[in-house]
Amino acid sequence: MRIYVALLRGINVGGKNKIKMADLRAELEKIGLTRVQTYIQSGNVLFESEKDEPSLRQDLERMIEAVFGIKLTVMLRTAEEVKGIVEQCPFPEELVAEAAATRVGESLHVAMLTEPPAPAGVDKLEAVERGTDLYIIAGRDVYLLFRDSIRDSKLAANLHKLGVEATVRNWKTMNKLVELAEGMKRA
Repeated sequence: MRIYVALLRGINVGGKNKIKMADLRAELEKIGLTRVQTYIQSGNVLFESEKDEPSLRQDLERMIEAVFGIKLTVMLRTAEEVKGIVEQCPFPEELVAEAAATRVGESLHVAMLTEPPAPAGVDKLEAVERGTDLYIIAGRDVYLLFRDSIRDSKLAANLHKLGVEATVRNWKTMNKLVELAEGMKRA
């Protein structure tokens, strides 16, 4: 059994695509996932399964559409992958601290993609005027460092130019997901 982290894109945001986490947990257990737990209302789910990532992603997306009437994309990572994302942050601590001192809200985020972006998508994002905001693409993850606010960021508003579905989580959430996954390993 592997521990997975599922990141649901676009639920419980701005009053749209509402899913109660208790209902989601119950439905995930019905499709055979075990030790299901959620973290906050924005669609972060940890669970165990023997299935591979493509099968799980398809099962989750189909179930959510069938049960909740919401068509969305699910990003999946193993617990080890999420831990690696946090451990391998490419931004120096000094730069993160500098951004944190000038920002509104969280400054460090990660966009998780369904697959690595094609070079054409990378070129389109690179051409965007993004002010002092920074990004580094690492496979199917994009580290984002905002100097002001993610809400007003041209970089955040143009991530779609990568041509790949993405969902963004702040650094606090990423660290909490690692902590929860580590707890599951020990239990």
